[in-house]
Amino acid sequence: MSPDEYCHQKTVQSGSSFYYSFLFLPPERRRAITALYAFCREVDDTVDETSDESIARIKLAWWRTEVAALYKGGAGGAAAATHPVMLALQPHLAVYDLRQEHLLAIIDGMEMDLNQSRYLDYPALKTYCWHVASVVGILSASIFGVTDARTLAYAEKLGLAFQLTNIIRDVGEDARKGRIYLPISELQQFGVTAADLLNARHSDKFEQLMAYQAARAHATYDEAYALLPAADRRAQRPGLMMAAIYRAVLVEVERDHYHVLTQRISLPPLRKLWLAWKTYVRG
Repeated sequence: MSPDEYCHQKTVQSGSSFYYSFLFLPPERRRAITALYAFCREVDDTVDETSDESIARIKLAWWRTEVAALYKGGAGGAAAATHPVMLALQPHLAVYDLRQEHLLAIIDGMEMDLNQSRYLDYPALKTYCWHVASVVGILSASIFGVTDARTLAYAEKLGLAFQLTNIIRDVGEDARKGRIYLPISELQQFGVTAADLLNARHSDKFEQLMAYQAARAHATYDEAYALLPAADRRAQRPGLMMAAIYRAVLVEVERDHYHVLTQRISLPPLRKLWLAWKTYVRG
């Protein structure tokens, strides 16, 4: 199996909404974004699928050495890294200006999940979101095509919107892992306790809390769209496809009155494909 095939298989198996937007890219950009997504999945799985925290830290440290080795190898020569994901990323580093500090920032974000499971306020949560999502948005936008620096600000903001949506959708699933991403200050504001989330206690107060989270996520999508320059809109269609899918998930959560403590709301594959296609056609 080639490195590109490994990354493609990793992406397909994840069942992620991102996959549907990749389908509309030219082959070279599709290989690059698939390799980037596979990298994100690998380091995320290192934390989520490793029960021993010390082992997870060792694995993340190994991924840091792989990133360092990848850039030491250089874009023009044989990469010193060994993992298939790194080998698949290597040809695209210089072409799309994929920076070492951004890949390391993603690993830093995954390590934050080992260091803390609560966030005091929204600014603290935004820092986490920047590492695990906004940086990915910047890297992805670079692959899709950027002619205006403002596009990177759009991508950073859109990544935040995606992560806020994930947090809303996965409140129950994360609580079962002992993690609460909703800011403590906002739980207190609405009279919801950590125990309510950990014990899946749905209430009117919880719905009000989640409506507040959803409103902020919607506002963040709108802020991101406003930042996207017209000159790069066509190139950035894959990100807009992802946004259409993610925002549709957010709307479904709202329609279901935020019953996310005991279930994970998602869209069927055909609807995801339809939303991606509709966004692509509209340009």
